[in-house]
Amino acid sequence: MDALARQLLDAAAQHRPVAPFSRTVPGFDLTRAYAVSEALHREHLVRGERPIGRKIGFTNRTIWDEYGVYEPIWGFVYDTTVHFTATPQASLGVGHLAEPRIEPEIVLHFREAPTVTRDEAAILASIDWIAHGFEIVQSPFPDWKFQVADTVAVNGLHGALVVGPPVPVAGIADCVRKLRDFTITLSCSGEMRAEGGGANVLDTPLLAMAHLLEILRGLRQFPSVAAGEIVTTGTLTAALPVQAGQTWSTALAGIELPGLSLTVA
Repeated sequence: MDALARQLLDAAAQHRPVAPFSRTVPGFDLTRAYAVSEALHREHLVRGERPIGRKIGFTNRTIWDEYGVYEPIWGFVYDTTVHFTATPQASLGVGHLAEPRIEPEIVLHFREAPTVTRDEAAILASIDWIAHGFEIVQSPFPDWKFQVADTVAVNGLHGALVVGPPVPVAGIADCVRKLRDFTITLSCSGEMRAEGGGANVLDTPLLAMAHLLEILRGLRQFPSVAAGEIVTTGTLTAALPVQAGQTWSTALAGIELPGLSLTVA
């Protein structure tokens, strides 16, 4: 296994931080980062974890300056990190995650493998349902200080994903437009903390998906998105620190998706 991947795994097991590789490894770049990510993915497979989709990160341009990351990233999500809820209420423990933050997102489920295209309607045609969810991202790099290659190495900062009730695409009239135009508010214990919308994620979650497909076309070591996978498309608002005892909730306007409430344990 890649030595840097082993370092990340050991740090996670011991609940300790890791210095960013961009500071400690000379010439650490995206090529090396994807090698580390691939080694981590192989270890998940060895442990019996099943990949069930992808996450896309840093699609929201409004947060790029905050983190010093100016391009989207991606990672795998697994049956051990994804939690589905049939109702708009869920709970999740975050004590095992490093400096967790909460991100309200749009999750796409693919009926068939999507083709590489920037045609939003063509991408939508391969999707059978859409859901609203929360991704809990984490950073083993202290204080969320890193370069883009560091985030790629650590599987796109993925911690956990809560997927709310699925809504069939057929039940959302004018879905392409609504995914661009809808708005969302994010609240903690009833206090509104952030606002956003579909236009924040590369103009629409569908174009965030198009970006992922284009990236994967150039990364032959990773499989492309297949039928049956889910893809969560990036935070619609600022990503905010989360801790046990809080209840986070969202309200969406302009699209037929229910808000979601998450109690953090």
